[in-house]
Amino acid sequence: MINYILFDDQKTWKQLLPLTFTRPISEIRIGILKIKEKWDQFLNSDCSYLTEVYLRDKFKFISGADNIFINSALLPDLELKDNIISLKNNQALYKDSMLLAVRLEKEKALSFNADLSQGCEKRQWAKDILSISFPWDIFGINEKAIIIDFELITKGRKSVPLSKTNNVIRAENIFMETGASVEFATLNASKGPIYIAKNAEIMEGSLVRGPFALGEGSVLKLGAKIYGATTVGPHSKMGGELNNSVIFGYSNKAHDGFLGNSVLGEWCNIGADSNNSNLKNNYAEVKMWSYIKEGFIPTGLQFCGLIMGDHSKCGINTMFNTGTVVGVSANIFGAGYPRNFIPSFSWGGASGLTVFSLNKAFEVAERVMSRRHIPFDEKEMKILENVFNNTIAYRHF
Repeated sequence: MINYILFDDQKTWKQLLPLTFTRPISEIRIGILKIKEKWDQFLNSDCSYLTEVYLRDKFKFISGADNIFINSALLPDLELKDNIISLKNNQALYKDSMLLAVRLEKEKALSFNADLSQGCEKRQWAKDILSISFPWDIFGINEKAIIIDFELITKGRKSVPLSKTNNVIRAENIFMETGASVEFATLNASKGPIYIAKNAEIMEGSLVRGPFALGEGSVLKLGAKIYGATTVGPHSKMGGELNNSVIFGYSNKAHDGFLGNSVLGEWCNIGADSNNSNLKNNYAEVKMWSYIKEGFIPTGLQFCGLIMGDHSKCGINTMFNTGTVVGVSANIFGAGYPRNFIPSFSWGGASGLTVFSLNKAFEVAERVMSRRHIPFDEKEMKILENVFNNTIAYRHF
């Protein structure tokens, strides 16, 4: 029996910071599902992780007698999956210089690294792949990812009927799971599918244009305006205006305000009437903070908004500049525009920042997670402690 492991290429993991400070790449949500959930379904397996050392207590690495390592930044499709599982021992599959997958016996698996120093036979994959390298790729390819996941999840299944109170366009492209509720909303699936997960709710007056995915137990508040391609992960509350954004889950933007071309991690909160800019006044290319360069790099995008790591929050009426990166456990508030790189464990805003102490961050995380009946345990504490220690150099306040 083949044992599947999703491995993090260290360069890509760093390029995806701050979102990967608290998770392996394969725990990123894009489309409807996390990357690991996609591979689990395609492979009919339960993949384990090979990631940064400080994350391994929570995200386990499991090796077997026969192992296939798969690049965790890679999104699956059937043909690619078939080629990966057909690999022979000590064979590796590449897309140009990118290692996609390699098959190894247990002894070599235990010392695996993405440089492939094992000297395996190389095969090249000639066709296109879907993968992420930078945070902005997450919303950039979210439309394709939603369409692929929608087909994967709904194939051969029948949607719960939509209430006749709704205004619906292309109902055949809308799928609603058991326990979900949608009343007096407008759902337009002519531009892409709409997926409404178990026990999710779309409140009255909401306007939704696909592609769109609403996760389990999540809520669109009264009069929400959603443009595709947008994903709201599980147990989140969203209001106001969203455009081409991905919210991993357990996060809230419950009130009016705009969020566009953005990615929020878990346990984030956006205060009422907060907005982000996703287009510069001069229409120039947006640059964003890079943790590898330790400076700003071009994104190649004209529209690029906010990237926010786990456990970060902002107060009411916060204004985020185009291309802002917020780290983990930051608390932003006050008048004016905060800087467009806010380090992890920052407290304050445009008028200045101080350090948000680790103990205070623990208290907030425990309080917030307990509301969702999820324990803030020692594993979570150790991850945040590592992030705090690894980001000291950025907090020159």
